[in-house]
Amino acid sequence: MSFAARIRQSGSPARRTRVLGPWLVDAGAWALGLVAAVFARYDADLVAAPLTATAAAVAVAIVLHTVIGHQQFLYRGRYGFGTFEEVRAVFTTALAVVLVLFAIDLALPSRPVPLSAALVGGPIALIVMFAVRYVRRLQHERRLRPDAQQATPALLFGAGAAGQRLLRSLMQDPNSQYVPVGLIDDDPRKRHLRVNGIAVKGDRNDLRSVLAATGARVVIFAVANVDASIIREVRRRTLDAGAGFKVVPSFSELLDGKVSSADVRDVNIADLLGRHQVDTDLDAIAGYLKGKRVLVTGAGGSIGSELCRQLHRFAPAELMMLDRDESALHAVQLSLHGRALLDSPELILADLRDGDRIAAIFAERRPQVVFHAAALKHLSLLENHPGEAVKSNVWGTQTVLEASAAAGVERFVNISTDKAANPTSVLGFSKRITERLTAHAATTGDGTYLSVRFGNVLGSRGSVLTAFAAQIAAGGPVTVTDPEVTRYFMTVQEAVQLVIQAAAIGRDGEALVLEMGRPVRIAQVARQMAEQADTPVEIVYTGLRYGEKLHEDLFGDGEEDRRPLHPLISHVAVPALNPYEVQILAPYAEPDRIVKELAALCQARPMQTVAAGHIGRQGGPVDLRETVVMRRPHGL
Repeated sequence: MSFAARIRQSGSPARRTRVLGPWLVDAGAWALGLVAAVFARYDADLVAAPLTATAAAVAVAIVLHTVIGHQQFLYRGRYGFGTFEEVRAVFTTALAVVLVLFAIDLALPSRPVPLSAALVGGPIALIVMFAVRYVRRLQHERRLRPDAQQATPALLFGAGAAGQRLLRSLMQDPNSQYVPVGLIDDDPRKRHLRVNGIAVKGDRNDLRSVLAATGARVVIFAVANVDASIIREVRRRTLDAGAGFKVVPSFSELLDGKVSSADVRDVNIADLLGRHQVDTDLDAIAGYLKGKRVLVTGAGGSIGSELCRQLHRFAPAELMMLDRDESALHAVQLSLHGRALLDSPELILADLRDGDRIAAIFAERRPQVVFHAAALKHLSLLENHPGEAVKSNVWGTQTVLEASAAAGVERFVNISTDKAANPTSVLGFSKRITERLTAHAATTGDGTYLSVRFGNVLGSRGSVLTAFAAQIAAGGPVTVTDPEVTRYFMTVQEAVQLVIQAAAIGRDGEALVLEMGRPVRIAQVARQMAEQADTPVEIVYTGLRYGEKLHEDLFGDGEEDRRPLHPLISHVAVPALNPYEVQILAPYAEPDRIVKELAALCQARPMQTVAAGHIGRQGGPVDLRETVVMRRPHGL
């Protein structure tokens, strides 16, 4: 379709203006550029200047620009006005016109206009085209800015990639509740940086003065990957200055990497404890997930549901979500699709204790990749009911392993815990046994069978943070077992990203240990959460519970911290355990007997005895401090 025909068929006057407007700008630019070049060549002498030839050159330039621009989709609605894509198309078109005009003028013996007309007039015309588009873009962006009278003036802490993305998002959202008035960044190289007209006004030491000078009422922390101590310090300085403090999610929370005003939120304990961007090898992950049938057990749990959300982005051929909790399945489907009719085959309602049902599911659906996240996980509850740990954690895992082998699963990932390293609790014993059972499956199955071990997950259901939040909401007190107790923490998004990455690089029979950073004092966490309460909250120390360690281990005795493939993932060997040895467990026996049998099965060699009153740590390669553990005396 010709340019003229497109104008005639472009519909409403507004649409015709959008098509015709840029063309008129470019035509006028060529007229101005060539006339200015010719007049400059003849010192503005109207008598000497070849006016007729110049007019003809202008007409030829406009026709050439129209034809070439049409081929570049310049006037066919492909580009937004003033965008970088349009600028590139305009430059390409103008350059082609200059070359053609110069060639025509050079080929004509009479030389109707000076050779310099195209060489000088072209750049002038191009500058005019760019200038008009730049002004038009500024006007457009100004209309999109939030109303300064309605939006809250905000300082953005961080002028890096995350901060600049957020600033542009806020400046182009007329409904944003925040309007940026300044940037703060500790990097001295950014001291004079301006982003969308907003300047970097200092570093964290200047927060109070910049808040006063700009009138900002809130500081938005917009650094993607930073030590928690910096977040805590900036928050303290902000609150001391009388302003509000907000954060943007980490990249691990934002799966698509985009951030908008709607993502700005209050600080939570995960931010104050630390968050780190995970360097994920997307190509390796996509290689074993894309186009595969993937099944997640325990899909409704904290880890399982986040696994489902992150696996969904890698476009598996089928994502099967298995859980025995129908409400949890409803919640995870809702989070994935925004609706949950519960009528999709992706949801599988089943219990791992039903071996026949699990075998039938695997035989029918034939999963190729399995993430086994289903387990009972509450330490104190399992201390009182160790038989349930046998039936769900141990036997349930073996049921899934057997079904996976029969179905020809290519990759099986068992989700374990740091409590499996030098275990002292029923939870730790049962999870260590699942690691050993998975290692045995690696020796008999055709696929790759491995375990992934990590510590406490921030915000997971039933975690210490959930308990603290509930106690604070009730007015306290907050109960902490011991002032010296420490635990490893990471966010659920970070844990799951590393689980998926570990599954890509893990080798048969291994346990992969995720980097957890430095252990955190639980008492410190309690204090930080209590400080955010509206009223003072008391902290009470109750003593270690049965099976609890004072300090957790990430590596067991004899396990070395080797990281051959990923800086955040360690590989440790796991001795295999014949499934026959777990089949003879007696889940309905006396609790003390069950605990002894579970402890014995955790050893690479059979245990001779288990101490009557205490199961202690033997020492480890990571933390040389003494590990104190509370165990229930047998016979009580």
